[in-house]
Amino acid sequence: MPPIDVTPGTVVLYADIGCPWAHVAHHRLFTTRRRLGLQEDVRIDVRPFPLELINDMATPKLILDAELPVAGGLEPAAGWQVWQAPAHDYPVTTVLAMEAVEVAKDQGLEASAALDRGLRRALFGQSRNVSMRHEVLAVADSCGLDVEAVRKGLASGRARAYIEEQVPLCRGSTVQGSPTLFFPDGTWVHNPGVRLRWEGAEGVGFPVVERDDPGVYDDLVRRALP
Repeated sequence: MPPIDVTPGTVVLYADIGCPWAHVAHHRLFTTRRRLGLQEDVRIDVRPFPLELINDMATPKLILDAELPVAGGLEPAAGWQVWQAPAHDYPVTTVLAMEAVEVAKDQGLEASAALDRGLRRALFGQSRNVSMRHEVLAVADSCGLDVEAVRKGLASGRARAYIEEQVPLCRGSTVQGSPTLFFPDGTWVHNPGVRLRWEGAEGVGFPVVERDDPGVYDDLVRRALP
């Protein structure tokens, strides 16, 4: 697989904001880094894995409805609930939210990663429509970001080109899925610690977790150290 350049002291996380397994991965990265006392030593660089652009379709809610309680059972503290808002408010796209995460990098990787985590919690744990700019900006405000800077960045459209550039990487062999983590030593892992399969067709059946080892994140976070 072609390498992804990763700066020492950084974990690169390719993920779709609407992916429950990426929500698990980001939560585990964040909490493991904090538990190990490495907040100042290891940064999280979230990059887009835009499933809707890769698949040329919105991610079916039936699939997400089946995945949500299974993924949520792995990390209940990450923030989850069955969708509580009206059905017509369910986000059909997460591209705008991913644009905001990229724009927020002007305020630093920590700000960007905090916004990414906040948007996932807003979607999965608070039933908020992160397709809408006002919701994205409200999350940015709650994360302590410069909201006006995020708004201007979104209005310029400059992050959309970057997201489009990631589509060939994500459709090819470079990035294996959401979530995929890359490290400074050239190693990578897809959906770390979790092995799952589908019982029945996607959208009809349900995912089954055959193995879950959250302890792998200790090694993964340390692997990013300079």
